[in-house]
This record gives sequence, C-alpha cells and structure tokens, in this order.
Amino acid sequence: MNILSFVALRNIGAGVFTICAQTKILTTATFSCIMLGREYSWARWRAMVSLMLGVLLFTEPIWNQVTGNRIQEGGNVIIGTMAVLTEVVLSGFASIYFEKVIKSDPEQLGIWERNFQLALGSIPVYMAFIVSNGGDEAGYFGGWSKLALVLSLLGAAGGLLVALSIKHGDSILKTLATTGAIIISSLLDYLFLGGPLTPVMCIAGSQVVIAICNYTFDATPTETKTSQQRLSPSGILSLSEYDPETQKLVAK
Repeated sequence: MNILSFVALRNIGAGVFTICAQTKILTTATFSCIMLGREYSWARWRAMVSLMLGVLLFTEPIWNQVTGNRIQEGGNVIIGTMAVLTEVVLSGFASIYFEKVIKSDPEQLGIWERNFQLALGSIPVYMAFIVSNGGDEAGYFGGWSKLALVLSLLGAAGGLLVALSIKHGDSILKTLATTGAIIISSLLDYLFLGGPLTPVMCIAGSQVVIAICNYTFDATPTETKTSQQRLSPSGILSLSEYDPETQKLVAK
C-alpha cells in the first residue's frame, strides 16, 4: 500500500491524493459490514461521512494550493487516481482482515507473533523494488541517519499500538483516532512551527471532534449478523431444542 501511495503521488497532485485518501473510513466500515457482519446505525454512518467532510475542510490549505494540484511531468492522472483508490480499498480490507485474524485466532498468537508473521510477506516485495532500482541514489542500505533510525523505531512502535487498538477496540475506532491525531498534529504545528490555522480549519476541526463524539457516544448498539440456528456438538439439533408452541427450533 505504501508503494501505491508513491505511485499515486508521482502521477497526481497532493490535492487529489488527499481528497481520495479520506474515503478510507468508508471503505473500512464497508468491509466491516461484509467480513465481520456488523450493522451500523444511520447515526454512525452520518457521523463517518461528517468526519470525512470535516477532515477535507481541515486539510483545505493542502489540497487547495495551486502547486499542490500540479501534475508532475510525465504523470498519468488515471494511473495515479486508480493507485490511490486501490490503496484506500486495500487499506480498509487489511484493517478488517487483521481485526478478524487477531480476534478469531484459533492459535491465540500474540500481537508480536502475528505482526511478525504478517510483515514477512512484505519483505520480499520491498527487497524486489530495492534491487530493481539499484538502491537508488543512496545505494543499498545507505542514507541512514540518527533521525531516520528514530523515525523507523517510532513507525514500528506505532504499528504495535495500532494492533493493540484494533484488538481491544475495532478498526473504525482506530481510524477515528488517526483522524483526531491530524487535528492535534496541526495544532502543535501551529503552536511550535508556525503552521497555518485559518478560521475554516478551526470550524472544520470542531466538526471533526463533534463527528467523533457522535460516533463514539451513539447509544445504538452495533449488531452482528449471526446464524439463527446453532448445532449441537453432534451437528444435529436434538428434539429437546424444538418448541412446539412457537413451532421453531430453539438453540441451547
């Protein structure tokens, strides 16, 4: 997915990329309904759409810049758009699949073991790209610095925190937390680095906070589609599980 992001940014501007990337929360919720059988209330769907629009308004200084919408020379808009949309869909699928694995794992592997197992599949892909590019300008294993090492460690720790948040919460709550982190990062950027903070960004930030609260404190329970009939250990419903008054099979 990171590779798809690079491909997208080489072919489209940051504005189109930012707008398309915000649909990630909707793809995550859609895969949650399909793969986990969850049913969200209309209030939560409205909260997610409101959250997506709020983030778009908050990041307006990025995607509304003329320079941010310029396409690099030789770029292909169709390839870039398809790359970012594919990345968004795969991101939603990966989040829900990972949640399903760690919550219904018959082997009861820990977070460390499961992350290591899933990461093994990406190593050959990255190695293939490194070899095909000849190590790029820095060469093989070049370009490392103390700052790069610290960022790598923070990225690894962030991956473990994401796994823990999915295990003890769900993928939607993880996405909400990520969205809230955008607001906090922008506020810190304004306070310490002199970044932009316009009235539109303040209103949009408030909209994001309200949307998160609307989703989190919605009293409607999240239903999960389950089979109406349960089999006995032998695989056959016994006669004692049949209710003659209602003429229905009762699972015990």
